[in-house]
This record gives sequence, C-alpha cells and structure tokens, in this order.
Amino acid sequence: MSIHGSTIYQQINASPLQVITHQLLTEKGIHLSVKRDDLLHPEIAGNKWRKLKYNLLDAEAQQKKHILSFGGAFSNHIHALAAACHHFKFKSTGIIRGEAHYANNPTLSQAQQWGMTLQFVDRKTYRLKDQTEYLSTLKEQYPEAYLIPEGGSNALAIPGVEEIMIELVEQHSKTIDHVFTATGSAGTLAGLINGAFKYSPTTQVHGIAVLKDALYLKHNIKQWVGEEHEVSWHLHTQHHQGGYGKVTKLLTDFCHQFTNDTRIPVEPIYTGKMFYALWQLIEQDYFPRGSNIVALHTGGLQGLAGLRLLDKF
Repeated sequence: MSIHGSTIYQQINASPLQVITHQLLTEKGIHLSVKRDDLLHPEIAGNKWRKLKYNLLDAEAQQKKHILSFGGAFSNHIHALAAACHHFKFKSTGIIRGEAHYANNPTLSQAQQWGMTLQFVDRKTYRLKDQTEYLSTLKEQYPEAYLIPEGGSNALAIPGVEEIMIELVEQHSKTIDHVFTATGSAGTLAGLINGAFKYSPTTQVHGIAVLKDALYLKHNIKQWVGEEHEVSWHLHTQHHQGGYGKVTKLLTDFCHQFTNDTRIPVEPIYTGKMFYALWQLIEQDYFPRGSNIVALHTGGLQGLAGLRLLDKF
C-alpha cells in the first residue's frame, strides 16, 4: 500500500498543543504549553513517527518491502516501527539486544503481533550496529531490507521532526521563547534546531539528556545541523537521574504528581525526566518571568506496561 494513499497516513495530522496551568507556573510567571505528540496516532505516536515518516517514504520510493532496525527489549522505536510496518504493509525485522526470553514482554509481544520478526543478539554483537562490516553482513543476510538505525535517528528523520516547528508556529499566537525535548540519540533535538532556524529563529531549543555522559551527543547534533545555524540550543546533561533506564523514587513521585496535576500521562524514561528537569529549572529561576515555553511530549507510553511488569513504576 502506498503511504501517500494510506488513510492512516492522512489521519496523522498535527498533534494538539495543550496549555498547562499549575501553581509553580503562576508563581514564577511562566507560560507553558505541551505539544502532545503522544496523541499523533494510537499506535505510531510520538517522535518515533516523526523520525520514521520520511524513512518509510524513501523505502517506498526505492520499492523496498522489508524494513530492518535495531532496539532494546522495551524499545519505543521497535514498537512504533512494527506498528507502522503493519499499517503500511511492510515486512519488518528487529535486531534486539538481549536474550530470547524478552520476546514475551509487552513491547516485543505486541511487535510480533504486528508481524515483526525478532532476531536476538548479545550485547557485544549489538554494539557493532553502526559498524560498516557488521551492516554489510546484515545486508547480505537481508538483501531486500531497508535499514534504519537504532532509535530511527538519521538524516531522513530530521525533516520529519522539523515539521513540529511548523505546527507550533501555526498553533501558537505568541513568540515561543523555549522548546524542550527529552534527548536519547539527539535526532529529535537536531530536528527541532533545524526547524527553529527555518520557522522560529528566536526560539531557544533545549534537550534534556536521559543518559549519562551525554556530551558526545553534540557530535551527533552537529552532523545533522547546518553550520550556518544561528539558533541558540542547549544540551542539558545533568538531569539523567543515574543513567538511561534509571528510575529514582523522586522521579517516580514527580511523574505521578505531574499526571495527577495536569492529566497528561508520562513515563519516567524520557518525557518524565524532561518534565522533572524543566520543573527544577523553573524553580531555580532559570527563565525570566513572562517566558513562553513549549515542552514536546515524545510519547513512549507503551513502555509503561514493561516498567510495571518490572515493578519500576
């Protein structure tokens, strides 16, 4: 099925922008809205759809019928990719880090229900996922496959994320001073920087790194962001709460309270960490009074079932 002709594709329109009211925001004189990309589509939601969109269009243009990518046992990217391939009639294969028994967890069980074939590899092998020699071996094993990197972050992911800034400019009546996103592989952050440069050049773009020692992500960002950019952007690396996948009690308590106060569901791996960091920055008077902030909800809510299974949330 052509993606352009798909009714599902046509239904994935601009995500809503929700204004948040909260005592802290009132006290500090901050205007906050949340870009609800978690509501883009019931199954292909969040920044993962933004990244996949032009990759799938490129695969279609190359007449590729098989998509192959990489992820961990609870990967949002693998989950979204399996759903997208199911809806758009691609065959899909996931190279999964870890042991085969993970196939029974909520994320991978659903991916298999959507038709994804899983190939489990050990952690040593998985670390080769960006190496030319290993990728050549995969291409020999899957000669008809279209390869998408872990997390979906590549050059084709960037224009999909840029469209968020187009939507925000159309949805927001005021100048946007700051945009925040959670940052794992930095593809979403890079896309927002590019989008701000083109459509809202006075907006400062912020990424909250969800993993430790994340300064290397600046290299990734510079690969995808043009040298001519004058947009102000910041990578915040001190809010990881112990590292990727680490969930502290303070973070868990904040996520539950945030959802209770705003009626916006969050998970503690990505979006919850981002909001927790944003709340801390607001409390510390990082922003001048009157600042207009948009926080991007990147989805990832499917991961909650796995966290609850592990008794982590």
